[in-house]
Amino acid sequence: MNAASAVDNGWGLAWPVDRRIAPVHRLNFRAEPGGWPELAPRQEEVEAHFARRAADNPHLWNGPILLLRDHAFADGALSGAFRQTDFAAFTWWRDHGWRDLGMVNAFALAAIEGADGGFVLGVMGPHTASAGRAYFPGGTPDPSDITADGRVDLHASMLRELKEETGLSAADIAHDAGFTGLFDGPRVALLGRLVFDAPADALAARIRAFLASEAQPELADVAVVHSEADITPAMAPFAVDYMRARWAAR
Repeated sequence: MNAASAVDNGWGLAWPVDRRIAPVHRLNFRAEPGGWPELAPRQEEVEAHFARRAADNPHLWNGPILLLRDHAFADGALSGAFRQTDFAAFTWWRDHGWRDLGMVNAFALAAIEGADGGFVLGVMGPHTASAGRAYFPGGTPDPSDITADGRVDLHASMLRELKEETGLSAADIAHDAGFTGLFDGPRVALLGRLVFDAPADALAARIRAFLASEAQPELADVAVVHSEADITPAMAPFAVDYMRARWAAR
């Protein structure tokens, strides 16, 4: 498979090997120093690229983020070390085809599931770097997800993003069923199954009311998915794979 045929609409590469979905029962991540040495020689290129992107979208902000340097997955346990870089470096990496440069984009998403089994995805706002794309609330971790003892807490990251993007909080969750990992080349998406007492359409209405109250919400809207017929090309492949796996398990 060549790079041109492998690109899946900007989400990354459809990797022909080592692509899998599996339950993840334990997370053990730590923060380590060292930055991103493979990208250091490209710093001027990275800065110029981000300047062009920011000129097109002045809302973009080059803040610190965490990417996974090394990781291992065995017996349901996922462990590894995160290093700090910045959004400019991440943007260059993403826009240049997720080259193998020693890092993995590992992140946690709140897979909102209604009492009726329907799913609620967020549609990213026009001012964001992923405008118009739809996936579950969440995002790449940042230094605020590092605990006092040096761990990187992706469960807390997921709940923070859930609150910030939708207004829903941990207190609203009826059942936290843990993570499912989507392992896909340079990406590890951790989907946290969060089941709520209300049906999906009611949750969507509640989130839309929250978005209407925000001056500049991160989400433009939400999308409710009850079946295969509700899936659209704007939806992230890892979100679609997760929903299909959930339907298959029912």
